[in-house]
Amino acid sequence: MALAALVLSGVACRGFVFRDSAESGVLELRSADGIYDRWPLGESGVFAVEFIHSVNMSPIRETFRVQDGLLALESVRFYAFGAGVQSELGEGQVLSRDGDAMIISGFNVTLPELNLVVGTVPDHILFINNENINLRERFGTNARLTLRYR
Repeated sequence: MALAALVLSGVACRGFVFRDSAESGVLELRSADGIYDRWPLGESGVFAVEFIHSVNMSPIRETFRVQDGLLALESVRFYAFGAGVQSELGEGQVLSRDGDAMIISGFNVTLPELNLVVGTVPDHILFINNENINLRERFGTNARLTLRYR
């Protein structure tokens, strides 16, 4: 499975407005400089993070939903196997197809937060509430970001 996760640390991000108000029921995107943005999700909200696999250069999209205040991995959509891409199904997981894409669902994975390191080769795109946010364009390569539900 290709979960993108590392520890949050410093990132330079000039020219952006960071918010510090504490709303509930929102997904926060945070950098070392503070909270970059918040999106209302509700308790069953869904969002996705997509990146380009650095070896086979095909997109991988991980879709998450809020479950009991945590981020639950709902599915992983990919087009080719490669290093770090799940190649065997775990208990309760299902492999389906959508055209050329393969989709694994049925995960039993929840996270208090999702930590990302924006790649130097693979873009990271956040899909949320009909927005497509290119994290590499906004924060630069190697930026360390955290997504958290509050």
